[in-house]
Amino acid sequence: MTYQLDLLDKNILEALQEDASQSLDEIARKTGSSKTPVWNRIRKLRAAGVIEKQTVILSPEALGLEACFFVLVRTSEHEAEWQAQFLKALHARPEVLEAHRLAGDIDYILKVRVKNAKAYDTFYQALIKQVKVFNVTALLSMEEIKSTTALPL
Repeated sequence: MTYQLDLLDKNILEALQEDASQSLDEIARKTGSSKTPVWNRIRKLRAAGVIEKQTVILSPEALGLEACFFVLVRTSEHEAEWQAQFLKALHARPEVLEAHRLAGDIDYILKVRVKNAKAYDTFYQALIKQVKVFNVTALLSMEEIKSTTALPL
C-alpha cells in the first residue's frame, strides 16, 4: 500500500534525504513548521515504513575504493537451491553494493566497489568458486556522472 504524502511530509523527507543529521530545529525552519509537528511526522513516517533507516554515506575514493564495476551475470541455473546459494554469496561479499535480478538476457546485475582491477579479480575468483555461473561480464565505470540516494517525491 502506498503511503499518501502531503506537502509537509514531502518537505521533511527532502530535508532528511539532503542531510539526515540536521537537527529538528533546522528541518522545521526549512519546512516552515515547528519542531514538535516535524518530530511527530518523522515518527509517523517511520512507523508507516516510509523511512526505513538512517545511515551515513562514505566517500569510496577517500577509502581507496576507486574502481566501480557493474557485473552482468548470466546463469543456466534457475532452481531455488542455486538462487539461495547465489544470494548467500552476494550477501557475504561487502564489495557488492547492489544486486538486482533482471528480466531479459542478463539474469543479475551487481554494483561492485573495489580498490582496483586486481581486487575485482579476487572478488570474481571467490564468487565463481562459490556458485556456478554461465557467463560474467564486468564493466568498469570510467566516471560516475550521477549518484544519489534521494528518491523523487
